[in-house]
Amino acid sequence: MTEILALLQNIAPLFEKTTFKRMGRIVYAMLASSGRITMLGLSRWSEKGGSYRTIQRFYHTQLPWAALQWKYFQSYFLKPGDEYIAACDESVVSKAGRQTFGLDRFFAGLQQRVIPGLSFFVFSLVNVHEEHSYPMQVMQTVKSAEEKAASKAKVEAKKNRNAKEKKKPGRPKGSKNKDKKVVVLNPELVRIQKSLRIFLDTIKGKINLIYLAMDGHFGNYPSAYMVRQVGLHLISKLRSDAALYETCFVKEHKKRGPKPKYGAKLDMCKIDPKYLKETLIEDRVRTDIYQGQFFNKEFVFALNVVIIVKTNLDTASIAHVILFSTDLDLAYDKMIKFYSLRFQLEFNFRDAKQYWGLEDFMNVKETAVTNAANLSFFMVNFSYALLKPFQKYDQEFSILDLKSHYRGLRYATEIIKMLPKKPDAILLAEIFQHIARLGAIHPALLPVSSK
Repeated sequence: MTEILALLQNIAPLFEKTTFKRMGRIVYAMLASSGRITMLGLSRWSEKGGSYRTIQRFYHTQLPWAALQWKYFQSYFLKPGDEYIAACDESVVSKAGRQTFGLDRFFAGLQQRVIPGLSFFVFSLVNVHEEHSYPMQVMQTVKSAEEKAASKAKVEAKKNRNAKEKKKPGRPKGSKNKDKKVVVLNPELVRIQKSLRIFLDTIKGKINLIYLAMDGHFGNYPSAYMVRQVGLHLISKLRSDAALYETCFVKEHKKRGPKPKYGAKLDMCKIDPKYLKETLIEDRVRTDIYQGQFFNKEFVFALNVVIIVKTNLDTASIAHVILFSTDLDLAYDKMIKFYSLRFQLEFNFRDAKQYWGLEDFMNVKETAVTNAANLSFFMVNFSYALLKPFQKYDQEFSILDLKSHYRGLRYATEIIKMLPKKPDAILLAEIFQHIARLGAIHPALLPVSSK
């Protein structure tokens, strides 16, 4: 328990004294718990002073989670000399019932279908050198009435389009050109941009952030426009069937009319060798990496595009991926690495759901739901700091070993209380060390506190 309180001391000024004590007990209970992380489950594993009512009071207390995460990150993880990028993604949690705040229907990527549940949009800082993601800000997605109406209208329009006959080819009569430079952000992008501004304000220039990595859902001009408005460059993925055009028009130009903006359309199966940057062959699969500046008609400006083409040398089948960035000077190898690092956020989602209660909490009020979700992601960072001393002795020591360790300490503490006489310090340390190793996957000799 002492090492837990020691790791929490740096964020203690952001809590009231009573709330900080409750936080310490809840963190210890989460580490020792073997079941679902609910308020009732935590009350069963916490020590004296961690009753159900005490835990309930903590969950219904408003806390400055963005400041807490940033303060903790600064204290234990920030390395000023390292390079960082920002990443963001959505995590959907399934929920039953009708009373939970923010309950709606969201698309779950793992299940590949729309499910009833809660959605949380998470911003994280990714250390490029360590290749590790630290969740910094959690925003619950609560759909407005306007957003729900727009989504419903979109579904209805799609149904009607499929039911009606095909439209006549060509442009509808009377339509006019639209100024693409003027972008009206949809409610989703407005919500994300607002949260992104809060995220950047929290950092306050301590890290020189340049890039924000987002998944292919945001591989469009409105998203790029939204990111550029806050001073960052977007790294994302275009659809595989996206049409790309060279930036130079090389054909003979007629004397009348303006010079065409778009050059030749890019053929993904026959890309000009002048764009080739690297070729690799592994397991009879050839990977060709191309980079260049290209236009897409949905975007007002040119894009820095990286195309990864994989060819099976045995079957001659070809597949490709199109990455892009709004930074025209970004090298192809960095763009590939930065986009791949976005996936580190998925490991944060996995840990929050599997170990720290993001899938388990049963709170229904807004404040309690916010605290439950943010506490799960705080534990992702906290457990990473807690693992460091153990991994000096065994690099394979994992979160499962950590939970097994603290569960063993919890059992040992209760056993010692039942003894008529407390053993001497050496025997006591051996008892704690032996019991703490029970059930561990990597039961290495570890430094164990007897408190």
